[in-house]
Amino acid sequence: MSKLSRLWRSSTEAVICITLLLFLIGTVNIFSASFVEAGQTVGDGYYYLKRHIMTFGIGIIAMMMMSRIDYHRLNRLLGPLMLVTVCLLIAVHFVGVQVNGARRWLNLGFQFQPSELAKLTGLMITAVHLGPLIDRKRRITLLSVPFYIAIILGVMVLKQPDMGTAVIIVGVCLILYILAGLPKQQVFILLGLGASLFVYATFAAAYRAERIAAWINPWAYQQGIGYQTVQGLLAIGSGGFWGTGFGMGSSKFHYLPEAHTDFAFAVLCQEMGFVGAFVVLSLIALLAFYGGKIALKAPDGLGKMLAMGSIVLVSGQAVINIAMVSGLLPVVGVPLPFISFGGTSLIVNLTAIGILLNVGRQADRALPQGPVIESDPSRDIRLKKARQARNLNRIK
Repeated sequence: MSKLSRLWRSSTEAVICITLLLFLIGTVNIFSASFVEAGQTVGDGYYYLKRHIMTFGIGIIAMMMMSRIDYHRLNRLLGPLMLVTVCLLIAVHFVGVQVNGARRWLNLGFQFQPSELAKLTGLMITAVHLGPLIDRKRRITLLSVPFYIAIILGVMVLKQPDMGTAVIIVGVCLILYILAGLPKQQVFILLGLGASLFVYATFAAAYRAERIAAWINPWAYQQGIGYQTVQGLLAIGSGGFWGTGFGMGSSKFHYLPEAHTDFAFAVLCQEMGFVGAFVVLSLIALLAFYGGKIALKAPDGLGKMLAMGSIVLVSGQAVINIAMVSGLLPVVGVPLPFISFGGTSLIVNLTAIGILLNVGRQADRALPQGPVIESDPSRDIRLKKARQARNLNRIK
């Protein structure tokens, strides 16, 4: 068996390779999508590229740390992590940096987005609660503390306002409950309540209702709120099969807003074409596949929940972003993991990958070492008769 085939048979090594490939593609795409704006706003076309690489260094350190710490000890971090998350979310409302009418960032010498940390906090609290229940085969119910915590975090993020991130925080929690074995009756009730809350949250603010209308028919609002969606679709369509070439896309020349952040996938499609989009989609699908393999072989319920939560967080954001850019979902401001520019998002996603690797490595250690010799019934019968014959000869 070749080294490459052995590599891809190992889920943990495959996850590392896929993550690095996505980062490399994202780095190239971020530079291409941002150098025009960076050159005109800060006078340095490499500004966003340098920040992206620096943030990646921090994220790699976080990933390595999380992959080495025994995930059974994570419950010791939950109290301080929850306290820090809530304090940062409160601070955003008072001293947060306001951009485009929203307060989502804190200026700590660098731009930090507490709502990204809330995604990880909600995931870990839910997994630590559900893991032991799965091992003991206890009944799973939504009437528990992690669900209420996820709701509180989601409401705090919704107030920023950031509906997309709030949906992810609550959504990851609910998906873990369903995967853990939530009763069907509660699932149906949950779907009904979720639909009702979505309708209420959508029409409670005028700008969200306008986004829904622009999503249904973006061309009717192309001079206003639908402009970004229309420009994203035009960028995707103009890429064709092979794309216009690296750096040759026109959308980043102030045609497509947020070209290097939320709509980075549109720039990728324009410059790398269908081929580039297919590669990214395939890598995300492979990441989910190998993450699922790690979850299935996890040694306990906590490992399963952490692995599934990590992969749902990363791949779920990817699905939402690509659907948003393609016009299949309203614009909700969710970045594409490893492809979109966003320092806090990159660090949190790499930390989630570190948790996934942690579970995978402990699962590998729990497997029996050495080759497994399968039992041959006919061989066992022959050996038994031979032993009996030897014993009879000794008696004689």
